[in-house]
Amino acid sequence: MVFTAAELEYLHTQRLGRLATIGPDGSPQNNPVGFSVDPAAGTIDIGGWNLGASRKFHNIKANPQVAFVVDDLKSVDPWKARGVQIRGVAEALDNQPAPSGGMSGELIRVHPLRVRSWGLGADGKEGSRRTLDPAAG
Repeated sequence: MVFTAAELEYLHTQRLGRLATIGPDGSPQNNPVGFSVDPAAGTIDIGGWNLGASRKFHNIKANPQVAFVVDDLKSVDPWKARGVQIRGVAEALDNQPAPSGGMSGELIRVHPLRVRSWGLGADGKEGSRRTLDPAAG
């Protein structure tokens, strides 16, 4: 299993994450994106309106290395941050079924290679840091 139970529970409560890609000139680009988790496949799927025309989509076609972060503040007093960071490779897929109205038929699918999480669980103390074996996928 790619994600722990606490990571899945947290990711299913969130709507936005940030996807970092690398442009053809080597410069980073970071965008807020909507996402869904496929627990069985262990992937993050990112859709959007006219996604195929976006810079992030074209960046991934040229260089599949990405970072994806979902985080928030559970509390500010006391300060309690929580989140999940994923580093991995992504696919820029064309001609996919649109996940919902208004979205185009392109999809970015993130395959995690490293996962780090913090501040999860009922007590806010659960976290993990691990490297995944892509051959096990």
